[in-house]
Parts: sequence; C-alpha cells; structure tokens
Amino acid sequence: MTDEQNIKSEVEIWKRKINKKSSLMNRMAKKAQGKLNSVIPEKAHQIITESIKKMVQATLFGSEYLTKPKETQNLTILEKEKLIAESLNKFRKTAAVEGAGTGAGGILLGIADFPLLLSIKMKFLFEAASIYGYDVKNYDERLFILYVFQLAFSSDEHKKIVLKNIEEWDQVKADLVDIDWRKLQQEYRDYIDFVKLLQLVPGIGAVIGAYANYNLLDQLGETTMNAYRIRWLNQKGDQ
Repeated sequence: MTDEQNIKSEVEIWKRKINKKSSLMNRMAKKAQGKLNSVIPEKAHQIITESIKKMVQATLFGSEYLTKPKETQNLTILEKEKLIAESLNKFRKTAAVEGAGTGAGGILLGIADFPLLLSIKMKFLFEAASIYGYDVKNYDERLFILYVFQLAFSSDEHKKIVLKNIEEWDQVKADLVDIDWRKLQQEYRDYIDFVKLLQLVPGIGAVIGAYANYNLLDQLGETTMNAYRIRWLNQKGDQ
C-alpha cells in the first residue's frame, strides 16, 4: 500500500465512526441538554453566545499573530504529521497541567479553566494549519479552523453536518461567510459540560481536570489530522 492509500483507508475508518448512528446514551444526553437549553431564558442565551463569540474571536486573533509560518512546503504528508504529533504532545501536556491546576483550585479556578483551555485548543489548531502549509491569516483558513473545532466538540448529529462541509470545503466555503455562533456555543457547552462540572468537585477536581483536558486535546488532534487529510486527498484527486 502507498502512503496515500494508507491515509485514505484510515480516513474512511474515521469517517465511518463519525457517521455511525448515535448510541442510546448519547441520544438521551442530547435530549436532556435540549430540554435544559429550552428553559434557559432567551436573554441568557444571547449573553452566553456573545460571550463565547468574543472569547473565540479573541483567541483566533491572538493565535493568528502568535503563530509563525512553518517552512513545510517540501515535506511529505507523513513528515508534516510527525510535526503535528510532536505539537499535539506539547499542547496535551500543557492542557493537562492547566486542568490539574484549575481543578485543584475550586469553583472559581475551575470556571477560569474554560477560556484557558479554549485558548490552548485554538493555538494547537493554528499551529497544525500552519504545519500543513495553510496561511492562517487568510479568513477562509480561520473559518475552516472553526469548522474543525466544531467537528471535534459537537453532538453526533451536528458532527455529520460539519463533516460534510469539510468534505466539500472548496465547493461550499464561499457560502459559509460566517459561523453560527449560537450553534457553536451550545454544541461546545453541551459536549463538555458534564466532565467539566466534575472538575469543580472538591477532592477529585485536579485528577478529573488533568484527565479531561488531556483527552479533549487528544480528540482535537485526531479530528484535526483527519480534516486536513481530507483536504489533502481532495487536492490529490484534483491534480
């Protein structure tokens, strides 16, 4: 098997995992979250949406200018992915240390974990995009990063929709002029709420925080690599 065939096979296995039917537990959890969201006042939804929008935009802006362009044009896809794995390992450790520290600090520091972890995730996404050879100062690339973020941290049903957009990125990106911020914040909150609430529990918060953050970065790494592999395969097919 060639490297391209191996990558294509691995991507297809990953896509089947995304597209499979949601488990009963996931469907019940999503239904419960939906009921909870329905009783939250509209004004509160607007405030939360705007807060997360500004938080994400701030990390996008900061990451854009903190990310140095990578000289990877002459590297193979596997050489690039070796650099991605090294970068992911660094960010996973940072996220775990940050989660342990905020988890051990009680409710106030536990709440502070939300923007700190978000910043770590965005920095990884920007570095990964740069390693793959994309210009993160380009608006389309920052938009793609937000779709990768949603693909990693959304309900099973929303992941299927986002995956389709990523598979057809060159055809649909012109129509995706902005992100549905309310959808992004609801999906993200619903996805991580339970495990992050456990992080606030005295006595186990540090352990939960370190474990949760490490695994959330691990999941983001897997999603990121496969999303960019899809783009690489599409470009190979167009040649």
